[in-house]
Amino acid sequence: MRLAWPARWVVVVAAVLLAGCARGPDVAQGLNDPYEERNRRVHEANLKLDRAFLKPVAEGYTQLPQPVRRTLGNVAGFLALPRSIVNDVLQLRLDDAAHNSMRLLVNATFGLGGLLDPATEMGLEHRATDFGVTLGVWGVPEGNFVMHPLIGPSTERDTVGMVVDLALDPLAWAVPDEYPYIVLGAKAAAALGQRSAYGETVDAFLYGSADSYAQARLIYLENRRFEIRGRKVLGEEEQDPYAELFELPYAE
Repeated sequence: MRLAWPARWVVVVAAVLLAGCARGPDVAQGLNDPYEERNRRVHEANLKLDRAFLKPVAEGYTQLPQPVRRTLGNVAGFLALPRSIVNDVLQLRLDDAAHNSMRLLVNATFGLGGLLDPATEMGLEHRATDFGVTLGVWGVPEGNFVMHPLIGPSTERDTVGMVVDLALDPLAWAVPDEYPYIVLGAKAAAALGQRSAYGETVDAFLYGSADSYAQARLIYLENRRFEIRGRKVLGEEEQDPYAELFELPYAE
């Protein structure tokens, strides 16, 4: 469905205003989970979906030839680059914007439109970010913790960020009619890639924990707060101890 320019900007402005009204503690003050009862129900539904669908499909995904899986992962990462570049600029991280732009250029040309990833071999790894981080960098509080169907853990601020990222993605301007299918395909490839790559770890995390909901909440919040702190401070960033685990429960 094509979203006209005026409507697109109405969505962005409304979402940012809602983010500014988000209530909750500052990112350094623990967690705020008034919807825990509802969130836990959603989490249980997500686990059932994982058992019934995502896990079996991911196991089948591993049977694809490795070059095919690598190509699908490359395309998913390539399609996420415009979003990162836009948010790099909004965060005033111009070095990162230039870095990601160069990665986009290299993979668009020498990488055959993102099918290959020569940029990583050149030291141009993807420095991923999103509008949820942008809001955090500019001081918008994270609001309440929420658990979304299919998507998994988030916050009110990051939920607004997802909406704005979709509205401002340059791909949505270039191919508005095909964009929803492109996004769904890329996210599906990324989710299957994560689920298949870390299958044993994911199973231990989701089904071996005494309280996988509390674990998912903790890891998500700590990872996002760490990411925002790193984006606020220019220069060398410390290593995030939760970076890998954050992707495991529900791949974005």
